[in-house]
Amino acid sequence: MNMKLNGVMMGAAMTLIAALPLTSVAGQDDYPPKTLSFVAPSGAGGGWDLTIRTVAKTLKDTGLVEANMPITNRPGGGGAVNLAYMQTQKGSDKLISVYSPPILLTHLTGASKYSYQDTTPLARLITDYGAFVVSKDSKYTSINEVMEALKQDPKSVKVGGTSAAGSMDHIQFLLIAKAAGVPNLRQIDYISFQDGGAVAQVLGGHVDLISTGLGDVAQLVESGNLRALAQTASKRVGEGEVAKIPTVKEQGIDATFENWRGLFAPKDMPDYAVTYWHTTLKEMVETPEWAEARKRNGWDAAYQNGEDFSKFLAQTNEQYKAILAEIFKN
Repeated sequence: MNMKLNGVMMGAAMTLIAALPLTSVAGQDDYPPKTLSFVAPSGAGGGWDLTIRTVAKTLKDTGLVEANMPITNRPGGGGAVNLAYMQTQKGSDKLISVYSPPILLTHLTGASKYSYQDTTPLARLITDYGAFVVSKDSKYTSINEVMEALKQDPKSVKVGGTSAAGSMDHIQFLLIAKAAGVPNLRQIDYISFQDGGAVAQVLGGHVDLISTGLGDVAQLVESGNLRALAQTASKRVGEGEVAKIPTVKEQGIDATFENWRGLFAPKDMPDYAVTYWHTTLKEMVETPEWAEARKRNGWDAAYQNGEDFSKFLAQTNEQYKAILAEIFKN
């Protein structure tokens, strides 16, 4: 009887072991794998691309992560294309993507049925700010000149950005325009260049102004290829030529806009991977290498762990909902 009972118990135990997810048995002890997948949900050269590449370089340079971290660019829909792809990777411990306000805005505007709640928020890393730049030969020398032109004719200024219409680059410009007293916001021409080609468009004279992230264009402002009319922080930030860019508030427009950026994994990332990234990213943001990258790009420190970041996202989602209702009210 005892031998029979032991056999039954052993068989039940083997069945239970076979039913356990392989990732929780094999993945926990040898995590991270040799190759991770880091994703920028945009074309090369934009703010998401710069951020995720800076994260990968810092993790590698500091020795915090030894795995390979190739960068994939998956543009489209202001981040919506990649967000939809992430839904096919639920439970993955390898995929990490960078996002910012569009992960909320694309859902609120109906451009995507998915939102931050369909991901695993890992950490908020930095705050960038909006910047409004023109070619060095542009007739516009201040943001107020742009706003005055729009007051006279909302079709007189063509605005470009790398996010989709109704998403971040578009919304940050409309917020400033509304604060400046520009009417007929819906009539302003906004052209999306999600392949990262916005800079070429303004340099070629195809658009008059780019609404973008300050970190995205810092080097081009430093080189003199682009002239920044204003940025959206409450104070001057960065160094060199970037530190000379006036805020919109300095120019009499009472508004600010924060472009926070953070890292997200697919929904249901295993606990061991979430714990690993919480620890590793907290260590990363405390390194001199990360501090130097922030300074170079004009980013402010804004670290939050996954739990605090999730709370921030819920609060910010409600704020953006109110902003959109105000901008687009009849």
